[in-house]
Amino acid sequence: MDYKFLLDIAIILASTKILGLFTKKVNMPQVVGALLAGVILGPACVGVLTETDMIQNMAELGVIVLMFCAGMETDIEELKRSGKASFVIALLGVIVPLVVGGGVAYLFINNGYIDTSDVTSSVFLQSVFIGVILTATSVSITVETLKELGKLKTKSGNAILGAAIIDDILGIIALTIVTSLADTSVNIAVVLFKIVLFFVFCGVVGVIVYYAFKKWCEISGKGMHRHAIIAFVICLVMAFCAEHFFGVADITGAYFAGLMLCSMKIETYVNRRVEIPAYLIFSPVFFASIGIQVELPDMSAMIIIFAAALVVVAVLTKVIGCGLGAKLCHYSTQDCLRIGAGMISRGEVALIVASKGNAVGLMPSSLLGPVVIVVILTTIIAPILLKPVFKRGPETTPDPNVRTLGRPHSAKQARAAFA
Repeated sequence: MDYKFLLDIAIILASTKILGLFTKKVNMPQVVGALLAGVILGPACVGVLTETDMIQNMAELGVIVLMFCAGMETDIEELKRSGKASFVIALLGVIVPLVVGGGVAYLFINNGYIDTSDVTSSVFLQSVFIGVILTATSVSITVETLKELGKLKTKSGNAILGAAIIDDILGIIALTIVTSLADTSVNIAVVLFKIVLFFVFCGVVGVIVYYAFKKWCEISGKGMHRHAIIAFVICLVMAFCAEHFFGVADITGAYFAGLMLCSMKIETYVNRRVEIPAYLIFSPVFFASIGIQVELPDMSAMIIIFAAALVVVAVLTKVIGCGLGAKLCHYSTQDCLRIGAGMISRGEVALIVASKGNAVGLMPSSLLGPVVIVVILTTIIAPILLKPVFKRGPETTPDPNVRTLGRPHSAKQARAAFA
């Protein structure tokens, strides 16, 4: 048995904490330091760490736990109130990057600035697929940043969470439609049916879990540690079912599992217990793993120019698209900026979409470099922008309608105790 994974985890935990404290000193969220730790120690720079199955699996658990805790910390009533707004925000947050990103890609590819001879699909489809990559949103970075700032339960924080979940669904639909044009084995109707079925499944399971868990808590009495274990089991099962049976991201299943428990009295205890191991090991490994995955291939001058253009488009289209959607739903200008900034990060989602396109001949290998650059920079830019936009403006405290529970040992305090 190879025990090197123990050393790898030790290096990840130490480096993410050290760089996290450094970024905190320079008034940036600590998650930025964790991301930079992965980039610096990974193949892109020093090469001390490489992506292994162990790190990949722990990272997956990290993001699942992160979204599960976000679901438990969500105010369900506020989420209901912002449901329509979240849909509009997500819709424009998909359409604007798709159109603008596809248009920029078309200019570069159609004019011969980029060699795409290694793929057989048309220039139009290649361009549209680049736009599809830019529609992706990785809300895990935003969630961690908002939790660190204590703004997850604000009105704009709830809108970001709702929009991000809907954004994932719309992204799956867009990806399915485009790939089906290049891969005839993909059936759009089946994918859409499975998505609808997933929401029906969540509704049915949610009702069952709520009443069964409530009754079990009454019977079991004070055995609170059992509640935390069963709650986490529900999270893992929902994550598995979402990905395996419905083709929806596992983090979406984990988030809905958290929503099922967010209105119960045990939510505070479960959240506190689950967040401690997440903060100690799983979350640092997840954020570092994003940086470890970064490998920059050799790129020509024109590819670098295209990458720079793509980064600008990636940032502006989410800010403008999601911000415009929020404005149409009567959010304040400051909240529009917060929501737009919260939707910037592409993270691992864009890499997954890009690999899918490369497999079906929709994206040339030469464009993988620009996509990686977009992922790195948007992942770092998002938390950097979130801090000032949430510090400025009238709403710097949680929505007064949001349930605070008045608990003496909140998740934020638990993290502070280990800082």
